[in-house]
Amino acid sequence: MKIVSLLPSATELVCGLGLRDHLVGVSHECDYPPSVVGLPILTSSRIPPGLDSVEIDRLVTDQLKNDEALYDLVMDALINLEPDLIVTQALCDVCAVSGNDVAKAIHGLSGNPKVVNLEPICLNDVLDTVELLALAANCVEQGVRYRKELQARIDTVAKRSATIRTEHKPKVALLDWLDPLFDGGHWSPEIISLSGGEPCFGAKREPSQRRTWQQLIAAQPDVIFIALCGFNIERSLQDVDLFLKTAGFGNLSNRSNTKVFLVDGNAYFSRPGPRLVDALEIMAHTLHPEIHSLSEGLPSAIQFNI
Repeated sequence: MKIVSLLPSATELVCGLGLRDHLVGVSHECDYPPSVVGLPILTSSRIPPGLDSVEIDRLVTDQLKNDEALYDLVMDALINLEPDLIVTQALCDVCAVSGNDVAKAIHGLSGNPKVVNLEPICLNDVLDTVELLALAANCVEQGVRYRKELQARIDTVAKRSATIRTEHKPKVALLDWLDPLFDGGHWSPEIISLSGGEPCFGAKREPSQRRTWQQLIAAQPDVIFIALCGFNIERSLQDVDLFLKTAGFGNLSNRSNTKVFLVDGNAYFSRPGPRLVDALEIMAHTLHPEIHSLSEGLPSAIQFNI
């Protein structure tokens, strides 16, 4: 079976199921595991490189408002690969090629490939996609085993967090964009709660929301956890430096003893795939290192001295 993945979380899921050798094409953002680098790239972005966060937000907002695509399919390469299975998404047009664009493209392909749309909006949905994809790829037993492995890690964190007294649970504001401010939606409030924290913003299964400085200050977070959507650590540090110098943050820090942490949001928090379990373990270790250990190979969050 020849598999094409059009979003990074699906690529990670395909490889987690042991199907790397069946993967023949990926999106331009697929970079994990490292073995997928070099596969044919089947998507491209209309967002020019080098823009700052304000410009990216303005461009994305305008294009979505005008119902314009943010990404394009590389049709010639897709046709030449003749895939049997295409894994895509219907959750977020900001994150990957839209499901509608993929549906239109299928008409130009031979062999009537199977299409699987993934749209998880919470941790359990992510686990469901493991078995959904395993069924489509004819490896059901592998899917059952892999889901159990991921669930066991989630349960371990939840069990440890259950021992934490309510008064010892810090209020956490997870931010996935800094200019303008956006909170982390969908699975982020759930990850905070399972980690032994109290989310300041957001609701489970709901999208990220734009926030004002007034809202962030009023929330009085004990912890600001920065996990920027689509940005690695190096790129995130640029925005964090500006964030810490703003008048808004100065106002917040004068009123409270808020701690600020940074993690690679692109790798761990933005993609609704198996590494959300890594994100959970990183968050839990950050909030309560005395009871939550960090799995080997996972990075600790970076703390800033305020």
